[in-house]
Amino acid sequence: MARILTGVQSTGTPHLGNILGAIIPAIELSKKHSDSFLFIADLHSLTQIKNATELKQNTYSTAATWLSFGLNPKKTVFYKQSDIPITTELAWILSSYFPFQRLTLAHSFKDKSKDLKNVNAALFTYPMLMAADILLYDANYVPVGKDQMQHLEITRNVASKFNNLHGDTLIIPEAIVNEDTKLIMGTDGQKMSKSKNNMINIFLPNNKLKKQIMSIKTDSLSVESPKNPDTCNVFKLYSLIGKEEDVKQMKEKYKNGGYGYGEAKKELFELIIQSYSTQREKYNYLMDNKNEMDQILKEGSKKAKKVADQVIKRVKSKLGI
Repeated sequence: MARILTGVQSTGTPHLGNILGAIIPAIELSKKHSDSFLFIADLHSLTQIKNATELKQNTYSTAATWLSFGLNPKKTVFYKQSDIPITTELAWILSSYFPFQRLTLAHSFKDKSKDLKNVNAALFTYPMLMAADILLYDANYVPVGKDQMQHLEITRNVASKFNNLHGDTLIIPEAIVNEDTKLIMGTDGQKMSKSKNNMINIFLPNNKLKKQIMSIKTDSLSVESPKNPDTCNVFKLYSLIGKEEDVKQMKEKYKNGGYGYGEAKKELFELIIQSYSTQREKYNYLMDNKNEMDQILKEGSKKAKKVADQVIKRVKSKLGI
């Protein structure tokens, strides 16, 4: 039986870009695989966040988002990375098999290497922890975006090195690349990102959510002027969520003129409220009942640990430790 595994960092509440580009596709994929693992990568988040309260809140917020969008913890092993501490043990072992020079080429480090005073050692060894996340659970397939392909290749490489030296021990995972992954633009027209503070958080109270949507940058054409929907970020976001007929109608309004960006933003706000009312309600319920998430993650960690224990025993037996 093929096993699929994916992880998500808990660096804040997942935004609309995360939901459309990663969460919904991953949940749909998990429904097709009877053996799927999904974890919250809270240890990875430590490379950026050091505040205990913030880290804990982010973990709950991340879990609540996945659960509110339909992740079924009875069919998916849903767990917290830090609940399986031997992940770091395997990461250390793998680090002993991977060249320093190759790690300097990893995107996670290279993108920030111009400002080394702000680069911690954990960020440098990030790919080794990611490799351990995957190899510790005998994952056959890992859904990745194109920007994460390098890290999966590193995982495959280090696993192959270990196997070549010690015999077949680690399963070599394969990537599932979603070629249709959409680039979700933020309020400033760049890729939606927490670090750029250009995100749309659908779980905010109505007034705050509306404020985010009204801040989406547009050009300065008058209400009367015809507009190009293909270059407008408000329309792009609307078209990702709306029904085909509604998107078609909005497109006509843009082209005909007499339709302002303020009205388009209002329609986008109403669409988000309407489309995600169930998810918003469940998210708020879970954030008010964190004990339920604690129990779900605890049960998931028990299942994950059973697999992890078997794999680390295989690895350590080959090393004589």
